[in-house]
Amino acid sequence: MRVVRLLGKLSVVAMSLLVLTLVAIQYDKIIVRNVGLQHTVNSTRADVQTLRERERKERLQIERLSDPEGVVPEIHDRLHFVSPREELIYVKGMPSAAPTSLAR
Repeated sequence: MRVVRLLGKLSVVAMSLLVLTLVAIQYDKIIVRNVGLQHTVNSTRADVQTLRERERKERLQIERLSDPEGVVPEIHDRLHFVSPREELIYVKGMPSAAPTSLAR
């Protein structure tokens, strides 16, 4: 009789452990999936923020170029036009090694 009770209690403990193990496995899968989704959400939020900043800059440029006072300098810069009494000066970079005669 004691053996039957002992086997009954052991089977209940074994079934309980089995159920807890299955629940833990399911939670593990859910946690892994949630962590992956959280990384995706964070990446998407960063992309949205970058796109909003880009949109803001482009709207400012559109606003500037919609105004004739803002578009004229842009046209002059791109086409190398000069107005009367203006000069266009091209500046080249300094050579990598300065001549010795200038160093004295």
